[in-house]
Amino acid sequence: MAAVVEVRGVSKAFAIPSVRRDTVREHALDLFRRRGSERLTVLESVSFELRRGESLGLMGRNGSGKSTLLKIVAGIYSPDAGAVDVRAPVTPILELGVGWNPDLDAIDNIELLGTVMGLTLKELRGATPEILRFAELEKFARLELRHYSSGMAARLAYAVAFRAVRDVLILDEIFAVGDAGFKERCQDRYRELHRQGHSMLLVSHDPRTIATFCDRALLLDAGRIVMSGAAAAVADRYLALLTQDEAGAFRSSAR
Repeated sequence: MAAVVEVRGVSKAFAIPSVRRDTVREHALDLFRRRGSERLTVLESVSFELRRGESLGLMGRNGSGKSTLLKIVAGIYSPDAGAVDVRAPVTPILELGVGWNPDLDAIDNIELLGTVMGLTLKELRGATPEILRFAELEKFARLELRHYSSGMAARLAYAVAFRAVRDVLILDEIFAVGDAGFKERCQDRYRELHRQGHSMLLVSHDPRTIATFCDRALLLDAGRIVMSGAAAAVADRYLALLTQDEAGAFRSSAR
């Protein structure tokens, strides 16, 4: 299968301030001093392909570089080195709800977020009843978002995002929101989109999710891909890393 996303030798680092300023006085005294920083390498020489129609999982411990990699593929960050070649339209389902207006109700926010994701107002107005049903928010359609719980807002954001799908979907912990019924609807929608031929890049900390929904998976550790292969095998390797962490933490606490 042809690759719709090709990542070649991507590296990324951030400058972290090395001097901490906690008070107004410290900020005032240091106003004209040059502030030092440390370079934190988050990704180092990462290469992989996402093939057309493939569901590719991405796993790794916290701080391994997963979110940074997703944002580079989505075009939010630029790599310091290497290149990303995206050959199809992308829908990133990452930090959902960014751009919500809390003073507007759900219907107005559907139109706001949906247009940002590339849908027309005509498409959104036709899809609004389905979006509200998917999120189980029909009764709250005219309630301002400032009165929504975080879970309600997240369900609405996922419902909009799952409607505004393009050829490639980039999904971060898509099945970690909502109750069992909402998670099942998200899983059914994921399977439907996969059957339709969409390419998926799915991040999850849950080994069962990766093993169940992905054809292939990558394991990131300390900014590098340490394993690429069958989804179930990568999930097992990830579990082994977590077990090593727990054993190390136990030994340290026992000293």
